[in-house]
Amino acid sequence: MFLTISTTGTPERPATDLGYLLHKHPEKAQAFSTSYGRAHVLYPEASPDRCTAALLLEVDAVALVKRGKGKGRGGAPDAALAQYVNDRPYAASSLLAVALSGVFSSAMRGVCTARPERAAEPLPLRIEVPALPARGGPELVRRLFEPLGWTVAVEQIALDERFPEWGASRYVRLLLESEERTLAEALRHLYVLLPVLDDAKHYWVAPDEVDKLLRAGEGWLADHPEQKLITTRYLSRRWSLARAAMERLELVRLAETDDSEVEDIDNAVEADSEEEKPTPLAVQRREAILTALRAAGVTRVLDLGCGQGQLVQALLKDVSFTEIVGVDVSMRALTIASRRLKLDRMGERQASRVKLLQGSLAYTDKRLKGYDAAVLSEVIEHLDLPRLPALEYAVFGAAHPRTVVVTTPNVEYNVRWESLPAGHVRHGDHRFEWTRAEFRAWADAVAERHGYGVEFVPVGPDDPEVGPPTQMAVFTRTDKEKEAKAA
Repeated sequence: MFLTISTTGTPERPATDLGYLLHKHPEKAQAFSTSYGRAHVLYPEASPDRCTAALLLEVDAVALVKRGKGKGRGGAPDAALAQYVNDRPYAASSLLAVALSGVFSSAMRGVCTARPERAAEPLPLRIEVPALPARGGPELVRRLFEPLGWTVAVEQIALDERFPEWGASRYVRLLLESEERTLAEALRHLYVLLPVLDDAKHYWVAPDEVDKLLRAGEGWLADHPEQKLITTRYLSRRWSLARAAMERLELVRLAETDDSEVEDIDNAVEADSEEEKPTPLAVQRREAILTALRAAGVTRVLDLGCGQGQLVQALLKDVSFTEIVGVDVSMRALTIASRRLKLDRMGERQASRVKLLQGSLAYTDKRLKGYDAAVLSEVIEHLDLPRLPALEYAVFGAAHPRTVVVTTPNVEYNVRWESLPAGHVRHGDHRFEWTRAEFRAWADAVAERHGYGVEFVPVGPDDPEVGPPTQMAVFTRTDKEKEAKAA
């Protein structure tokens, strides 16, 4: 089994950065043991202009049979000889997908400590798979890859070129090209779609395969037009697992609702006339955050859970903020943020002010220490309540900035949204929405535990009965901590 990944570069962004992204040095040929054979990574070419990484998987047919995987499609036993003589050493399949995830695990997660900015950037990518089983033919290959932004060239391989009358085989040569995908996205697409095209998993499909599918499918599978086919084939037609996966994908689709749709609910207040259109609540929220940060006199700001970068963009417009760091767990969101900010075309001075990092707010992160302020704008309600203490410690305890600004919906105001059905939260991914009393109780307790004072600011129209649509808390570190250290 064999595939190659190629990219081109410039003097400023050399193609050999591919070695950093894959965590495999271009000047070395490396080998790795896998469950089904030995994987080799080598670079047929490596120059600043063009770099190609190749993954070669040598399948051990005997080991495959000994592990109990000498089964055909549907679990029927192969003929005794077919267990040892088959296409597995030559044709890309689920075994190659397993090797991809094992050998390039960090790259698949979008993690690159040496070149983090390159990991988040789309690359000019060219991926070639010389022999790929495709049950469904070239048309299915296009239906799977083209919606993901790939330019697809696919050629069906003849059974025997000497005897054209025998017709075509089920194998194809595949070439994918794109300048809009990150390397992590490309690897995740291959990890899922190679076994889907082969339509056979060569290892036991356990329930944890659902989690693997959702992790690799983050940001693209929920909206893919062939979602059902991908899910059922990837899970080897285990219908209970496929149903569970599709139910979770529907929740993901709701969670990844575009900001414009969320703002439609936020802005569902009717104006007195067509001429009197209110300022969108999302805009009011950003303005309130900027006002609080300016009042605190901060210059170095963390936007935690930055999403698609709207607040980062607003912060960049104010030169008083000299360093702005956006953090999000989703590489898809960070990629969109990078495009929104036009980081690849930004001037050197402006680019030095902004950075995008992948990270989870449920864990402490030494990269977040030492900043003047942190913002959690419409973030906490997306976490399950049992995980809030972890976020609290990571932000208020470990990072411990001088100022923390937190905004969250006021559930009492929901009755004013005419477009929101009774009893529903404002966004499909909200795990809770608090009343004003609940939010104040949480904020007061956090402030007390971590040495902060806290003030509450209404955002949006402050209804005398139900309060504002958004509630904001501004935490300011007190001198108690300094006194304790001095003592």
